[in-house]
Amino acid sequence: MNLTYYGHASFLLETGGITLLFDPFIRPNPLAKDIDVDAIQADYILLSHGHGDHVADVEEIGKRTGAELVGMVEVLGWFGQKGLKTTYAMNLGGTVKLPFGTIKMVAAAHSSSLPDGSYGGLAAGFVIEAEDKTIYFAGDTALTYDMKILAERYTLDAAILPIGDHFTMGIDDALVAADWAGASRIIGMHYDTFPPIAIDQEEARSKAAAAGKELVLLKIGETITI
Repeated sequence: MNLTYYGHASFLLETGGITLLFDPFIRPNPLAKDIDVDAIQADYILLSHGHGDHVADVEEIGKRTGAELVGMVEVLGWFGQKGLKTTYAMNLGGTVKLPFGTIKMVAAAHSSSLPDGSYGGLAAGFVIEAEDKTIYFAGDTALTYDMKILAERYTLDAAILPIGDHFTMGIDDALVAADWAGASRIIGMHYDTFPPIAIDQEEARSKAAAAGKELVLLKIGETITI
């Protein structure tokens, strides 16, 4: 199982010959200027919520690849009107079974609207189970007690958590979230893209190490194996 970082909250997970693209915001992100968006392949595009910095490239990539969208029913309804594939419109607590494994939609504490201001339903995260691995993609979220449920239900191999503060959790809350969710390995997201979410990366790593956690801060375009 390979995970590639495209900046901000955008990742590509490759598992069992299937590609899952999360929250594509690449072309408008100057930090991701070296990523060739035209070369990105996706079988599924997972959307945590409707904000522009999570859906900017959905229409382009979705139409080019024919990817199925997975996300909140209101968000997928909006993209369905644009001609994208929206079979997997979900809501909190729902699970879809797909050829590679399962995706469960879990709670996130954040707002959601579409780029034109349309109602985006609730923000969400995802738990992906595939290849005997379990990955938690938190989406944009504050620290919430709902994360404790994850430790009761799953053994996480990695938690992809926002750490930029201001609009989401910062590193201190993310470390608590990792504890509550039962994750020892954190993959950071939603940091450094804009001035309000710029972080001191070394300080964040030091705090994680002091808490007994591994904090992985990927370079844009970097791929790791989970």
